[in-house]
Amino acid sequence: MNKDQTQFELVSGLEIHVQLNTATKIFAPDSAAFGAQPNEHISAVTLGLPGALPKLNREVIAKAVRIGLALNCRINQTNFFDRKNYFYADLPKGYQITQDAMPICGKGYIDLTLSDGAEKRIGINRIHLEEDAGKSLHDQDPDFSYVDLNRAGVPLIEIVTEPDIRSAEEASVLLTEIRKLVRHLNVSDGNMEEGSLRCDANISIRPQGDTTYGTRCEVKNLNSIRNVRRAITFEVSRQADVLTAGGKIIQSTLNFDAEQGTTSPMRSKEEANDYRYFPDPDLAPVVISDEWLQQIKESMPALPKVIAAALVAKYQINGSDAAIIADDTDLLSYFNLALPTLRQPRSLVNWLTGPIRSLLNEQNIQIADFGVNPGQLAELINLVDEKKITQQVALQQVLPAIDGTLQTSVTDFAAAQNLLIVENADELSAFVDQVLAKLQPQVVAYKNGKKGVLGLFVGEVMKLAKGKADPQKVNAAILEKLK
Repeated sequence: MNKDQTQFELVSGLEIHVQLNTATKIFAPDSAAFGAQPNEHISAVTLGLPGALPKLNREVIAKAVRIGLALNCRINQTNFFDRKNYFYADLPKGYQITQDAMPICGKGYIDLTLSDGAEKRIGINRIHLEEDAGKSLHDQDPDFSYVDLNRAGVPLIEIVTEPDIRSAEEASVLLTEIRKLVRHLNVSDGNMEEGSLRCDANISIRPQGDTTYGTRCEVKNLNSIRNVRRAITFEVSRQADVLTAGGKIIQSTLNFDAEQGTTSPMRSKEEANDYRYFPDPDLAPVVISDEWLQQIKESMPALPKVIAAALVAKYQINGSDAAIIADDTDLLSYFNLALPTLRQPRSLVNWLTGPIRSLLNEQNIQIADFGVNPGQLAELINLVDEKKITQQVALQQVLPAIDGTLQTSVTDFAAAQNLLIVENADELSAFVDQVLAKLQPQVVAYKNGKKGVLGLFVGEVMKLAKGKADPQKVNAAILEKLK
């Protein structure tokens, strides 16, 4: 493939499908839960049987408005549903109920922070509501395709961005931020592996400096942030090759092969008139009253960027540490639950973004699965801050022993295990004497200017004290002896 793509500029927009985490479907009382047996969550409405009428789930409207407000969108307080006509085996009615002419949310924007610290604003064109289709399974039988309609009718919002994306990084950062937002607002679990968050990418290129748009191709159903980056990178290279060779880009819908990292044509791109949109006659227009809209606004939690800024201001921590806590709703909840009994809140930030984060990564678990509850961690951090136990002992001996079922306090447990620091000056002095006597060549080296051996002395004393000594006091005692 052509490696020099600098003469071209990417122009891309994303269509992000977010499955809302309601208990039931958008127009039917069937469960919307993931993971049931095939065709377990269906009804006459889901099957599109004659005479079955849709009834709108009110919670769907509230969740769509929440994400619209978070993305600075105009809320269309009067909106309505349309029918989008096309045939798939997993679309029983022969049409999808969606929003075309008047979506629930109009124009908005989201501000992104890129890896180099640059800020980029991506426009939101619209957010509309629609029902999901079912799922066709082609690998269950050599002769037949199977259809599972559990997903048919599950509520979706589709977030359509403006074509403001100019790099694969911008696309991945955007999708990452949207996933954080929907989780933070509790409108979706954002799980791409289960299809709760899916993405189509519209991709075109144009010569650098041009302001007209090139011919776009749409890559469908990208199911990971990594694959969004890979698909955009490949497609830019492919289109650059075509144009450099004097060819033309054909507008089409593409499939992405995750194993090969390549795209391939699915079909020529449909136009809006192919779908014969018209207002759904079975559903009345949605009217969001001023009072209801105000209630939704008042129930909105502070957004992650606002929370992060407050953490920076209150605890004088750096922005990246604040973002780690603010971006994870479970971690933020854990942080808030641990705060009341903590003597130095900044220590909690350091632990959660440092050793606890490393521990979670090692065990491949989330904070919600962590066996040490917030109160126990706060008590342990207090012990370290008060120099009643060393951080090394806390991390290596106390934390692994706490699994959430500890019947005593952390302090009592540490005392019972003989892990608390013993404030015995005579014993400490004896340990220092023993170490310095054993390491006479290093003592001579220290006195000749090799100050780096001090760490060796401290480590040896701590071994003799079995970790139950304050390293700072050990350091001071050694320096006193070396005089």
